[in-house]
Amino acid sequence: MAYPSENRPSPGPDALPPFPDGSAPPTEPALPLPDELARTLAGLGPAGEAPAARGGAASGARARALRLALWSAAAMLLLFVVFIAQNTDGVRVGFLWMEGRVPLALALVVAGTAGAAIATAVFTARIVHLRGTARRRRR
Repeated sequence: MAYPSENRPSPGPDALPPFPDGSAPPTEPALPLPDELARTLAGLGPAGEAPAARGGAASGARARALRLALWSAAAMLLLFVVFIAQNTDGVRVGFLWMEGRVPLALALVVAGTAGAAIATAVFTARIVHLRGTARRRRR
């Protein structure tokens, strides 16, 4: 149970454990908390304003990570364009009752996209199954 600061029971100095170095804690009383802080800690008042967002290391790290991601994406796009430009020769492709000639790059991109879609569907089905199992166990 939360107590306002003025009604909080305080144990005697003998009830406090010793410090790790073996010395006893000080016996003088602790300074009282400011009223607003005491009410907030006791759950009786508003929490007040959130601290302002600070710049510095965190925002610098995010900016570096964003730049790295953008440069990586640009490099991947460049490699993808080179791959397509070098693989424009037509290849014969057959699937079920369909047959035709398509550029090699297009056939590989379609096959890779289909493989990623199938893997995503299997992964999603597994996650849904595990969530259902966890939900049934909680009941």
